[in-house]
This record gives sequence, C-alpha cells and structure tokens, in this order.
Amino acid sequence: MISPGDFHARLVSRGISLFTGVPDSLLKNFCACVEDASAQGQHVIAANEGNAVAIALGHHLATGKRALVYMQNSGLGNSVNPLTSLAHAQVYRVPMLLVVGWRGEPGVPDEPQHVMQGRVTPSQLELLEIPHWILEADSDIDAVLDQAFSALDASNAPVALLVRKDAFADYRSSRKPDRKAHLGREQALRQLLALAGDALVVSTTGKTSREVFELRVEAGTAQRDFLTVGGMGHTSSIALGVALGNPERQVVCLDGDGSALMHLGAMAIIGDLKPGNLLHVLLNNAAHESVGGQPTVAGGMDFRAISLACGYAAYERAGDEAGIEAAWQRLASAPGPALLEIDISVGSRADLGRPTSSPEENKLAFMRFAR
Repeated sequence: MISPGDFHARLVSRGISLFTGVPDSLLKNFCACVEDASAQGQHVIAANEGNAVAIALGHHLATGKRALVYMQNSGLGNSVNPLTSLAHAQVYRVPMLLVVGWRGEPGVPDEPQHVMQGRVTPSQLELLEIPHWILEADSDIDAVLDQAFSALDASNAPVALLVRKDAFADYRSSRKPDRKAHLGREQALRQLLALAGDALVVSTTGKTSREVFELRVEAGTAQRDFLTVGGMGHTSSIALGVALGNPERQVVCLDGDGSALMHLGAMAIIGDLKPGNLLHVLLNNAAHESVGGQPTVAGGMDFRAISLACGYAAYERAGDEAGIEAAWQRLASAPGPALLEIDISVGSRADLGRPTSSPEENKLAFMRFAR
C-alpha cells in the first residue's frame, strides 16, 4: 500500500503548495496526513468540490504555483462547471492535480448510489478532456507521478489521479478532537423519530440515514423515511420539495453540518418560500464523520444568525435529550420553517449496518406513506 506521508512528501517536492477538497472515504488516510502535515493556509477543506477547484485556481493566480484538489468521484458533478468554464485549456488554462477516490469501480462491491458513478467516472474524465492515471496499492508512485506531472507541464490544465480502493495504507492522525458535545447522533435520532410521529422524514446521506434505518428496524416500524443515500448537500432541498408538495403534513429534514455547508444557499430558498410545515434539524458534530472525521467549519458558525437572515421563522438549539424535547415543543407551536440545531459528538457503533432495501424500494415506501 502507498504510505500517505511518503505520497504527500513526493507531491510537495514536485511543487504542490496547496491542498484543498472534500474528504472521501477512500482518501481518508491521505486526507488525515495532509491535515497533519500542512501549515496554516496550506490545507483547505472546502464546502464542495467546485469551491475547491476555484480555491486552487485562485491560489495559482496569486502564486503561480499548483494546488491539489481531492474529492470522491461523486463530487465530479460539483466541479464540472469550474473545471470546464474556468480551468480548462481553452479558457484560463490553470494547472491543478485532481486526486479522485474511485467509489463504485466496476467489479468492486459498493453501495447502490456509487455503482453508476463508478462505471462512468473514467469516461467522464475523458469527456471533460482531463488526462488521468490509475493509482492503486502496488503502483510505482514515481512512474505515475512522472506521467501526471509531465502532462501537467505540457498542458497547464487539470490532470487527475483516479484512486482505487485500499490504495493508501492506514494513517493515525495526531489531531485531537476538541468537540465538547456529549450527545451521540443515534441517541438524538432515536428521540427525534419518536417526537416526529407521523411526520414525513427526509434524512441526509452517510451514517445518519444508516442509523435512521436501523432505528426503524429496532422499533419494528415499517420503512417510511426517505433515506438520501447519495447527493450530499441536497437533503434540505429534497425536504423543501416534499413540504411544498404536501403542505398538510409536517416534514422533518434530518441534515448534517457537512451536508448543509455543501449547498448552504438552499437555506436561503427555504427561507424565501417559507414552508410552514418544514422543520430543518441540523445535527452538528463539526465533522465529515462518514468519510474519516475530518473537521468542518460548522463548529464555529452562528446558525441562528444564518437561518434567521435567510428567512427562517424560528431557531432553537439543544445539546441533550431534555433540550431537544423542550426545543421541539416550542417549535411545534410556531409556524415554520424552523431550524433546530443539535450539538452531537463524533462517533457511531462499530457494527452499524446499511439499509437492506434498495433505493427504489425506499422511494416507493416513502411515497406510500406520504399519501
């Protein structure tokens, strides 16, 4: 396997002076190493992959140097616009190295939401006219980097490394979490689902939807929640569509801080349309937990000011079960949209499973419950 520290050192020696992107489970060991090894301002965990490409472009404008942009292959969609309309060789011609985790690679078992994306990723890079090379556990790193950087020198435009599963060796970060919250997400979700009753629940991607599914199984409740197993950042917009389409039912959006940050503008649209039946729950652990626990900036953000400035009718915050109960009761008697921010700790059960139903089965079950 590839040593994350050795790989990082080789990139720096070749002139990479900024690392930015959105964490990915296949790249988590590399990302953790980058966080440890980077000085202030040399590593930026971006809100979404398009932001990261733009940050890399700005870095090149200011310094003439090259940046590395890391992402999961699902994030290519967020990056297409700046890659084609800004960085491309026929526009501003900006060199950058993309490091892309290849989820859903054909022949490698993965979750349903990654299968189609994994199948089309190589052809997607080709369509974007981005030369790419495969990086795997037994790759000759210097040979791969020689080819990639030679192309980077020749084109002055983006090139990519497509990283296979288990390419990087384990890396133990020296970072210590400074999160003071003590409430576990699963504990919070158990209480929220009980309080929600017959509300229509839309839950975000990652461990939140996995825990929601298992809690329903534990309670013997028929499947009825929409589990947004892909499409990170779009959970609140899905919930908005549900709330507008079914104004007679309460809609509860179970969102995460990384998801909310990815497309924060969705909150402004919710606030402008003012769906009175929408309760937006933000489970904030200030981390991209599902893909390695890298920090987000959400721990220092004032979501009360943000939500109210966006037009939300109310805001509450809680950090324990009693606080959740009290906040829920206050919001239940007020018109929405409302934001309930819940401070949670990082961590989940080691034996946490995944939904056993297919995405389509989940969709149909939710639709039946919604009518």
